[in-house]
Amino acid sequence: MTRVALVTGGARSGKSAHAEALARRLAGARGACTYIATAEAFDDEMRARIAQHRAQRGAGWTTREAPLDLAAAIGEEARPGRVVLVDCLTVWIGNLMHAGRDVAADCAALVAALAAARGPVVLVAREVGLGIVPDNAMAREFRDHAGRLSQAVAAVATHVDLVAAGLPLALKRPRRARRQARKTRR
Repeated sequence: MTRVALVTGGARSGKSAHAEALARRLAGARGACTYIATAEAFDDEMRARIAQHRAQRGAGWTTREAPLDLAAAIGEEARPGRVVLVDCLTVWIGNLMHAGRDVAADCAALVAALAAARGPVVLVAREVGLGIVPDNAMAREFRDHAGRLSQAVAAVATHVDLVAAGLPLALKRPRRARRQARKTRR
């Protein structure tokens, strides 16, 4: 069973759509899903994006905004019979840095919350380490925090996918799922 799933990929790679589909599968026919949004609407364009995303998810989703206190939100929302989808960890890192928070401490609290979650959690993160080394200290710090967090979440996750061009590549699966896949290939 998937307890924690990480879906990563580049900008506009299809990672959010893949994560939403995964959350729906995990929830099943009668399951409920909570979408934890880390982005904040600071302008009209972002408000329109948020409205479009809510409409695409449709009915059956509860939305909670958690631009900073993500660990607490997961602790409150993750429970049996409910799947939590967090979109996105990379935006959350930027929020923490902008607010002057202790990013390492908040990331450690998030990983602890994931380990203690009482229900499945699917997280989306942008893969930022595949490009050139940023030319300024703040951008390098952001990239480093994002990379370290993705590694820490992947370590506790039972399910990790990398999405490129809308195509998911399975990087990590629960042991039982790997055994099933081997039996199917035989």
